[in-house]
Amino acid sequence: MTEETVDLDQRRGMIAQKATKLRRLLADVEANEKALRVRQEELESHLLAAPAKNWHDAAEKARYLLNLFGTTIAAEDPRRQRLIRAVLADFDRLSDEV
Repeated sequence: MTEETVDLDQRRGMIAQKATKLRRLLADVEANEKALRVRQEELESHLLAAPAKNWHDAAEKARYLLNLFGTTIAAEDPRRQRLIRAVLADFDRLSDEV
């Protein structure tokens, strides 16, 4: 018996190697998406746990929702994109004034 490992991927044809690589990438993406969903749920639970203590906290909650909305199909309208950017800029400007 030998202690050297055999790279089975190298013994497959190119099509099989590409299919294997694609399956592995897809599994990684699915695992990352699941981890992201769990983290998002934790964040949202934290944001819902208590009312905002000040305007800055409220703006952070709104910023999260606007960024989330900005990734939807409904937000693809250029006017909505400009409005989202303007509101986020307002939050930044007003939070610096405090």
